[in-house]
Amino acid sequence: MGRGRGPVEKPKNFKTAIKRLFKELASFRVLIVISLILAMAGSVISIMAPDKLKDLANEIQEGIAVNQDNLQIVMANLANLQTGKISEYEIDGVTITVEDQMEVAEKMATLTDSNDAEAFYKIIDELPESVQKVIKPKMDMNAIKIIALTLAIMYVISAIFNFIESIAMTEVSNNFARKLRNNISIKINKLPLKYFDKHQTGDILSRVTNDVDTIAQSTNQSLSTLVSSVTLFLGTLFMMFKTNWILALTAIGASFIGFIFMFAILSRAQKYFTARQRELGNLNAHIEEVYSGLNVVKVYNGKKIADEKFDKYNKAVYEANRKSQFLGGMMPNLMNFIGNFGYVAVCIVGAILTMKDMISFGVIVAFITYVRLFTSPLSQIAQAMNSLQSSAAASERVFEFLDEEEMSSQEGIAKKLNKEEVKGKIEFENVIFKYDGNDKPTINGFSAQAEPGQKIAIVGPTGAGKTTMVNLLMKFYDIDSGDIKIDGVSTKELSRENIHQLFTMVLQDTWLFDGTVKENIVYNMKNVSDERIKQVCKNVGISHFIKTLPKGYDSKLSDNDSVSSGQRQLLTIARGMIEDAPFLILDEATSNVDTRTEELVQVAMDQLMVGKTSFIIAHRLSTIKNADLILVMNNGNIIEQGNHEELMNQNGFYAELYNSQFQM
Repeated sequence: MGRGRGPVEKPKNFKTAIKRLFKELASFRVLIVISLILAMAGSVISIMAPDKLKDLANEIQEGIAVNQDNLQIVMANLANLQTGKISEYEIDGVTITVEDQMEVAEKMATLTDSNDAEAFYKIIDELPESVQKVIKPKMDMNAIKIIALTLAIMYVISAIFNFIESIAMTEVSNNFARKLRNNISIKINKLPLKYFDKHQTGDILSRVTNDVDTIAQSTNQSLSTLVSSVTLFLGTLFMMFKTNWILALTAIGASFIGFIFMFAILSRAQKYFTARQRELGNLNAHIEEVYSGLNVVKVYNGKKIADEKFDKYNKAVYEANRKSQFLGGMMPNLMNFIGNFGYVAVCIVGAILTMKDMISFGVIVAFITYVRLFTSPLSQIAQAMNSLQSSAAASERVFEFLDEEEMSSQEGIAKKLNKEEVKGKIEFENVIFKYDGNDKPTINGFSAQAEPGQKIAIVGPTGAGKTTMVNLLMKFYDIDSGDIKIDGVSTKELSRENIHQLFTMVLQDTWLFDGTVKENIVYNMKNVSDERIKQVCKNVGISHFIKTLPKGYDSKLSDNDSVSSGQRQLLTIARGMIEDAPFLILDEATSNVDTRTEELVQVAMDQLMVGKTSFIIAHRLSTIKNADLILVMNNGNIIEQGNHEELMNQNGFYAELYNSQFQM
């Protein structure tokens, strides 16, 4: 078994994959556009909010500090005391008398240190009431309320926009995933059997489940995040330079230093994340190999070797995990460091600019918010791009599946055989068929004829073309040349659905779904009575097992139930026997039952196949001794044909095969 190498992280062609993804999303363009507009609008509001926060901080600052303008007027009038030119005057409608001015001069003369704020405010409290009214701190509560209300409305609107955007993108991603699953479900029924021959079942399931889920999740997370983050980043840059270019350069420089460290760590961490996925794939593959073949490992005493390999892979996973998680765990702390470093730089430079009266206190408050808005989008843009990479890679695999060549169209086929009227004659006329990639035909010039009601056995060594003949008969593959006729009508003139209605198939591979015993037997058939079901189960020899179940025919079966492979085979045989079709195909149908049960099933089959043309593929030649016609195949041709006695008397290839199964 091949070892997995972890999930695909990057597409083969990112540009082509994204272009195709957006093309497929075209039917959801209205919701996507609305979502992106709302994401952009929410970001714009978030960018505008710090500017209002600046106004609020400035308004509050003015309300807790003395009125500098009025104080300067008072101090200017005090200078007139020395010239003797003193008179009363008004400030903001308040009259300042000469006596008030004299008292202010006396109080101010007691202030020894002009930088002592505590002493200064203590003196203000002792000034005349008229002077206190014009210079004492006073908040404009109306202005503060308006700004605060505006901020609250902006944040609420931004939250509503983000909420609606999230709902819209969730709707898009879920409906798109449903659309893809529906298309895949339809596509599976249109793919030729050769596609499934060339691709592993696990890979197909991964495209249907994991890749579609990845597209849904990544689309939901990446598009709106990318738009809002880019808007936030560019808008924040613009607002920072518009507010103060010195602080803008300070914030950018501080963040840039932090991001240099972050990218340096990320570049080193990437190889460990890749190694973790690779080594985890190795470990999982080894565990799967050992547990799927546990009996073989025990029989050959391979436990020591298996444990040594497990320890080796486990240690590699541990080392990759330790290094990747350590470096990856540094990212949140590093992002906090970048933000905090930016805050410190803005506060220091802002304080210097404030002391020089170049900016107000509100500008510093606004820039502290801008630093957070500036650093956050960068990491979000990186995450969104990674998410888009995953989405592109997953969509590439899904669309590659959806673009696979389909079976030829059946729309132009008008002929139809009614299974109630079919007599049961089948003719193979010089059939030639070659699998894609093979140099030689698997079936070469095959000709045979099956009369109505005959029991036809097809035998031969592995690779002789037995199962291929049945697949051609069922039109799972199209023949290269020659013809196959049912009651004189070429299968080329019949639709696959019509042909499938005429046949009942019982295969070697058993398939039971999660349902009751009755549901599994009646699968896709209507108007089947309980008596018919019980009679078929009795003839097949499975009725005793069903009676041992808690609810009999109404007992539920699942993969966890202890149903042996032989019992599963009997249930699928019962399912095949209950369908009333003119043709019956048994492909190694008794390979999983014991000899005694095989004899019982053989008798039941003989009874149920009366009046039906039956084809039996078997390696155990003892099961087809009573066949009306035995076709012996080798290298895609019939080399012998006849009944059992006739072929044994010929003492040819069939006789050699038959006798070899009983040699000691």
